[in-house]
Amino acid sequence: MSYLEAIILGLIQGLTEFLPVSSSGHLELTKAIFGDSSLPEESLTFTVILHFATALSTLIIFRTEVIQILKGLFQFKWNEEMIFSLKIILSMIPAVIVGLLFEEQLESFFGGKILLVGCMLIVTAILLLLADRAKNTTKDVTFPNALIIGISQAIAMLPGISRSGATISTSVLLGVDRTKAARFSFLMVVPLIFGKVAKDIMGGDLNFESAQIGQMTIGFIAAFISGLFACTWMISLVKKSKLSYFAIYCTIVGLIAIGYALFFK
Repeated sequence: MSYLEAIILGLIQGLTEFLPVSSSGHLELTKAIFGDSSLPEESLTFTVILHFATALSTLIIFRTEVIQILKGLFQFKWNEEMIFSLKIILSMIPAVIVGLLFEEQLESFFGGKILLVGCMLIVTAILLLLADRAKNTTKDVTFPNALIIGISQAIAMLPGISRSGATISTSVLLGVDRTKAARFSFLMVVPLIFGKVAKDIMGGDLNFESAQIGQMTIGFIAAFISGLFACTWMISLVKKSKLSYFAIYCTIVGLIAIGYALFFK
């Protein structure tokens, strides 16, 4: 992987992590275009690094909310911050269960599964279209809603299904206020990413090759900076109900990926 390819992959991750078009799916498609020959675990390592970068950008954007949540947790009081924190924890449970029980199966989906990515992008497009037409989105996130949104996040571990698209769409379809849906979606993934990185580092699962450290670093920086802009932009787009444009985009890219996988690969 060249430095230019690492920068492009970083920019794609930073933008698509927050925009509802599937960051993992776009990374897999871009690697295929570049002719990436990495083993699945090596490909996954770079993907995890880029997700870690966008998690940090989320912390920067929502630093006030994160500080309030942490204060609420450690005060051990049944207040708004504590309730919100518990909803975040509840939403993480499905993804944690799937990640622990089906880790090897999930890793096998990365590394050139273009047909799968294309099909899952079509699924993402359908979710976005449904959410864009949802009415009466004025509610707060409830505990049952948090669990359902968490299930959507677990399903979105498949490359091609947008995590933000799936969780925000699910929230909106449940009647949650669009701005609150985006806020909850972006915050709920941060603990999972940090937990995943910590687990892989301690378990020695991440494959850091000395020749790739520079590329990983530059990719990390690109993903972090682009993520800062994309996160802010996405909140505004969700509030204005502009998800249908992304549905069209996902459909086009998904069909191209399916065609490539069936007729040219």
